[in-house]
Amino acid sequence: MKNVQNYIAENKERFLEELLELLRIPSVSADSAYRNDVRKTAEYVALKLKKAGAENVEVVPTKGHPIVYADKIINPDLPTVLVYGHYDVQPPDPIDLWDSPPFEPVIKETPLHPGGAIFARGACDDKGQMYMHVKAFEAMLAANELPCNVKFMIEGEEEVGSDNLGDFCESNKERLAADVVLISDTSIIANDVPSITTGLRGLSYLEVEVVGPNKDLHSGVYGGAVGNPINILCEMIASLKDENNHITIPGFYDKVAVVDASERKQMNAAPFSEEAYKNALEIADVHGETGYTTIERASIRPTLDVNGMWGGYIGEGAKTVLPSKAFAKISMRLVPNQSSDEITELFTKHFESIAPDSVKVKVKPHHGGEAAVTPTNTPEYMAAYKAMEQTFGKAPIPERGGGSIPIVALFEKVLGVKTVLMGFGLNSDDIHSPNEHYGLFNYYKGIETIPYFYKHYAELKQ
Repeated sequence: MKNVQNYIAENKERFLEELLELLRIPSVSADSAYRNDVRKTAEYVALKLKKAGAENVEVVPTKGHPIVYADKIINPDLPTVLVYGHYDVQPPDPIDLWDSPPFEPVIKETPLHPGGAIFARGACDDKGQMYMHVKAFEAMLAANELPCNVKFMIEGEEEVGSDNLGDFCESNKERLAADVVLISDTSIIANDVPSITTGLRGLSYLEVEVVGPNKDLHSGVYGGAVGNPINILCEMIASLKDENNHITIPGFYDKVAVVDASERKQMNAAPFSEEAYKNALEIADVHGETGYTTIERASIRPTLDVNGMWGGYIGEGAKTVLPSKAFAKISMRLVPNQSSDEITELFTKHFESIAPDSVKVKVKPHHGGEAAVTPTNTPEYMAAYKAMEQTFGKAPIPERGGGSIPIVALFEKVLGVKTVLMGFGLNSDDIHSPNEHYGLFNYYKGIETIPYFYKHYAELKQ
């Protein structure tokens, strides 16, 4: 891999400039106003894959946003790696909380990124991490040191639930056939503490609507006599957890996989400072389910959170109105054995049952996905382990992640292959938040490490 690493070193500035170009395209999949930009981003990724040496490059249309496919089959007898990533990004709102425009990337130092970090929407999630694979592939091919076949499947709907990815996989099983899926859409513990994500939570995401009177009313004339949908919505949501932050939906915990004491002990042995955690977030204390540590609450326990709530008058000044409707968006992170469809059904049934007769309730599911746990005794995991150990100079720690990548379970079900989650971001990189960023160290470290994964995987699969 010496020639590969030399190529990377010689082209670092160009690799960075290309990523900055990619980040300037506002590929917000959730907002139809950005549809042309999403398509433009897919075409940019396809162009760069072709220039890197990939073959059969195609921007494949779907019912939503397109999927970029490409491959390089050097020898059918060699193992095949399917690289998955996404080029779509979260909406940048609220814009006024950004220190710089979200689609005009800037590089500046931070305490955790003294070598500089790229500030832009999608920098870490997932354009920066996805693009590492394109550049690592380019370097291996340029140095004539690509030891495996490789296929790319880069989608544009991850941030809105990957609704069309399942159909694409079902219709292209032979085209996507591989020995392993490689994904960089997760994090490491710290830049000096490498880790590999070995588990992800599932997700149930839905929207609720509480409807009261048939129109907005004067709060002086009707207040106290007619149900206020916002008040009632707040009361209903508050009842979904008890004093121990235990979710009160009947049956919610029935299938939760119990993590044994030995694994919990191992998890909590990972480097973690609760004081530093609180200081970084400027909070006086942590908050969560009684009986579990912060690490456990954020990884092996299910959650229920309100992601947004609105209704009534929120403009400047005062308007004494009793609103007709109130809304909230709610997400539930799920753990192994919990089914997103079952949890959505349980939530809907319970939420409807606790609504007083003074209002009507509607529950609208948006998207969901299943939890996944990846084994640590496979050739693909050991290849990632050896690769990170080689470039970081220390062994990576296996770590359960708190986020959701629903397609991991999809790939195992439809394609019959396991996934390796070899991410390089930090949890503090503000993904989905204002001022999202990605360290230059992390971007380059990923490009340097990925070729070693291919090398070790090819050797372990012999």
